[in-house]
Amino acid sequence: MASLLLAAFPPELAGLDASPPAGWITGITGIGALTAAVETARLVAAHRPDRVLFVGTCGALDDRLRVGDVIAATEAIATCVEERTGGAYRPEAERVRWPATWPLPFPAHAAAVPPAITRTAEGARALAGAAAVEHLELTGVFAACHAARVPVAAALAVANRVGPGAHAEWVAQHARASAALVEALRAAGVLGG
Repeated sequence: MASLLLAAFPPELAGLDASPPAGWITGITGIGALTAAVETARLVAAHRPDRVLFVGTCGALDDRLRVGDVIAATEAIATCVEERTGGAYRPEAERVRWPATWPLPFPAHAAAVPPAITRTAEGARALAGAAAVEHLELTGVFAACHAARVPVAAALAVANRVGPGAHAEWVAQHARASAALVEALRAAGVLGG
């Protein structure tokens, strides 16, 4: 059986889509949690992997994280700025947290998964109360894997700080951050030598 290596879009695989490591199948989830959930469920059903690893870039909410840092997402949390600031609420019965279910050898942090990219410093501060990084797909990926009872983990590279300059910083850094993430995974033996 093979392992499934997923990313939101091809550049975040940093070339692994053209040449997957031995024992791995690669796939693309698409951007956003809902799209990622549907596509992850489809890929898991089609390939029946023994485990899933999602790789990608994220925005730092925690001041201790720097562009280029690699983290293991310990938990994906569905949330938004309005919820964190009291302008919205979720029904008590709604599930909003999904843990990673196999460990990675990187610093461990929770990921906030809002429905859209946060563009303000105030919004970034609000989300920082829930998690260290912002990411758009992880709740979908983790939820689909939990439903299929397939072990799941995520390795993310910080490509920007969340806030007003985030998009420009991400554009300038995401390819370099993705390549560094793949090298870190190889060096740690997660993808093989």
